[in-house]
Amino acid sequence: MSFRSWVRAVLARRNGSRFGLSHQSISCLTNPMNLSKPVKASSFGSLLNLHSSFHCNLLLQSYRGFCGIVQNGNLEKSHVELDGSVKKDKKVKFLYEKPIDFTKVDMNLLPTVMIIGRPNVGKSALYNRLIRRREALVYNTPDDHVTRDIREGIAKLGDLRFRVLDSAGLETEATSGSILDRTAGMTANVLAKTQFAIFLIDVRSGLHPLDMEVGKWLRKHAPQIKPIVAMNKCESLHDGTGSLAGAAAETLILGFGDPIAISAETGLGMTELYETLRPSLEDYMVQVLNDNCDQENSSNPDSSSDEVDESKLPLQLAIVGRPNVGKSTLLNALLQEDRVLVGPEAGLTRDSVRVHFQHEGRTVYLVDTAGWLQREREKGPASLSVMQSRKNLMRAHIVALVLDAEEVAKARRSMTHAEVVIARRTVEEGRGLVVIVNKMDLLSGRQNSALYKRVKEAVPQEIQTVIPQVTGIPVVFTSALEGKGRIAVMHQVIDTYEKWCSRLSTARLNRWLRKVMSRHSWKDQAAQPKIKYFTQVKARPPTFVAFLSGKTQLSDTELRFLTKSLKEDFDLGGIPIRIMQRSVPKRGGSSGNRSSQQPGKMVERTFFDKRTIPVAIKLKMKEKR
Repeated sequence: MSFRSWVRAVLARRNGSRFGLSHQSISCLTNPMNLSKPVKASSFGSLLNLHSSFHCNLLLQSYRGFCGIVQNGNLEKSHVELDGSVKKDKKVKFLYEKPIDFTKVDMNLLPTVMIIGRPNVGKSALYNRLIRRREALVYNTPDDHVTRDIREGIAKLGDLRFRVLDSAGLETEATSGSILDRTAGMTANVLAKTQFAIFLIDVRSGLHPLDMEVGKWLRKHAPQIKPIVAMNKCESLHDGTGSLAGAAAETLILGFGDPIAISAETGLGMTELYETLRPSLEDYMVQVLNDNCDQENSSNPDSSSDEVDESKLPLQLAIVGRPNVGKSTLLNALLQEDRVLVGPEAGLTRDSVRVHFQHEGRTVYLVDTAGWLQREREKGPASLSVMQSRKNLMRAHIVALVLDAEEVAKARRSMTHAEVVIARRTVEEGRGLVVIVNKMDLLSGRQNSALYKRVKEAVPQEIQTVIPQVTGIPVVFTSALEGKGRIAVMHQVIDTYEKWCSRLSTARLNRWLRKVMSRHSWKDQAAQPKIKYFTQVKARPPTFVAFLSGKTQLSDTELRFLTKSLKEDFDLGGIPIRIMQRSVPKRGGSSGNRSSQQPGKMVERTFFDKRTIPVAIKLKMKEKR
């Protein structure tokens, strides 16, 4: 037995760890997440360092190295003393190398790329191309700005994955306090948290003077970022006449390096964009993964359960309502940052802004929609934003309907026709509904104390009257401008979402059914429907099936009674509940009818020990013989 083998045996016995063979890969230590290639091997180095004692250091960069002691996702070096004792040295972090598999990286660790440029150069079209969906509004309006807020999505460029931000068009000479000035300030705040940028220009119009101003603005507000210059709308110049080369030479004046030619509309040049982005994104990811390997290992335990709790899945929350009720202000209050543009102007939001954040360990996708049902007759970007708001309403799990407290106090009713339509459509689609009464700060003075109490009492009662099919719809009173009620809104939303995802066992439902049917006062006991059993077949929203004996069906009154009992006994108020009916045919009913109609065709059977053979078949077999 060689000395090296003896050292391995001692380390395995002392530390309770198994050692791999000397020719096995050590990627299990250096690459537990399979996000990069294993660390390449180098020379083995000296195994022993003879001083006062024999040291056996486990080197990661060893081709013939063997697995060390792994605890909590880190590798511990160890050495053997002369007396056979083993001492552990400092922990060694995992090492990640290129190439990085971006498809397996946590979304929260992905790099961020913002698309910057002057108005109407195709930023939203490039954003849609990268995320492979038509989410951002695209409309040819040279004199207007379609995009006003910053949209966020996950870009899929080949095997690259990164967070891409679509920004509003920049005009550095905008009037102070105007919409363009506010969008520029919001873009600067978000750009400070961004790692990379794509500077988009319109190659058909050449290098515009406003492009030079945007370049100066980038150097001032983001000196740490070297943007990638992309010449958009180049499909018309790709004719080999040299005009594209001339345009590329002209963009060198910006001082950001060689540009790339792309077409966001047709997808031309996406390969060049991929080759330009990948080296920088890989360098960033290697550094991030090596710095956060401890957190990744602790957040990704080895033991995983096959059953997934639906209530812990990401929550889709849509904020809807009429224009100028404070939807965007509420989104900023929930995020605790100025993410979307707010102001006194009605209809300020055009795009449905979708952002995600973490709330008490839960991922929440928050969508701020444009005010709808008020601008159906308009054309252009306003009509497109109405259609987009309706689509986001259908995709959401929970819908937050925002009302204006000041308008509620002035009017004779809490909800207008537009808001009633939104609430009823939400319930019909099976979504959870939470009503938020915003701008309560306008009614909180001494002179309005009675009005404040009247609004808090009247709104829940009127909502119950307008939507009688769903009882217990939660109502939250907030002031998004002052940040009051933010925690109450999220608690109510999560509580409604957990009810919306709830599942009840069949045994529990049948025990409940026997108690419910016994306490109902039936007019005629003979007319009481015989429910064989009651079960839940689906969640999100909870859907139940009542199996009835025979052809009897539950009446509308009985269905309302069961629905009300379910909400009261299982605390399912505030969400839509669906009950379906299925008939269970009586056993032997159909065969008995056949026997009464055709008694002469019945076949007599003779019973044996192992099988049953009809007598008629037996006689035919004898005749054939």
